[in-house]
Amino acid sequence: MTRANRIKTQLESHFQPTRLEVIDESEAHHGHAGWREGGGTHIAVTIGADELKSLNRVAAHRAIYSALGQELSDGLHALRITIV
Repeated sequence: MTRANRIKTQLESHFQPTRLEVIDESEAHHGHAGWREGGGTHIAVTIGADELKSLNRVAAHRAIYSALGQELSDGLHALRITIV
């Protein structure tokens, strides 16, 4: 399972989103800090979830980072979050 798929699964189980897109953007960062062969280092997430809408931006991002803590520990270098 790819990191993007794991992230999607984790976010679905934590937030039951009404909208969720997870895109591996690693190849666009080839040669930049944190990039590694095989991808999975730079991920973009667009998420809509009732739980997140009730939080301010910082709290919502913290909740997402908390849900993805293991991925961050395991080499996820950059996470771009858009809450809709």
